[in-house]
Amino acid sequence: MEISERKYKMVKEDFENTKVNFPLVGKKAPSFNLKAFYKGEFKDVNLEDYLGKWLVLVFYPADFTFICPTELSKFADYYEDFKNENSEILSISKDTEFVHKAWWDNSDSIKKIKFPMLADPTGKMCKNYGTYMEEEGLSLRASIIIDPEGIVKSVDIHDNSIGRSVKEVLRKLKASKYVAENVGEVCPVDWVPGKESLKPGIELVGKI
Repeated sequence: MEISERKYKMVKEDFENTKVNFPLVGKKAPSFNLKAFYKGEFKDVNLEDYLGKWLVLVFYPADFTFICPTELSKFADYYEDFKNENSEILSISKDTEFVHKAWWDNSDSIKKIKFPMLADPTGKMCKNYGTYMEEEGLSLRASIIIDPEGIVKSVDIHDNSIGRSVKEVLRKLKASKYVAENVGEVCPVDWVPGKESLKPGIELVGKI
């Protein structure tokens, strides 16, 4: 009994000390101004540069790792598909822009990348977007979609041992665009362009 009470107190303390990050969805995207490796150069990149376009933020733990190059390489393969949706991709990790360049120079997978690779060595952007892991000093794997007005529409954050689906990120982007352009409609499960959407109303209650 004494052991279980001690465990209960420890769990209770952990729970009370846990910092709750409220969802960003529906809120203004936190501003950022970072250095990036882009098209063979070092450039300044900020959120305001992309107002008027859809933006896909791709957070990942670190350069010169294992799952990360498979993901970024796949985003590079689909880059034109994202651009066709009036969107831009920005990848973000805590590595410096110099490390990004070294990775780009040495990896055939990363050399395919044509989108900006942002450097967040202080972790400020990762913290503002809720992806920062204090103990590891790295970012979680996250995909965040921002609309042309700078409002966050989708956030997907998960364990770093799990690679994401680039096709699913693109599908979410297309769904976000569709509902923005077709006010009053919503996208049901597994919706893709060409499939039927729904228009919520009292006549649909209990009929789906």
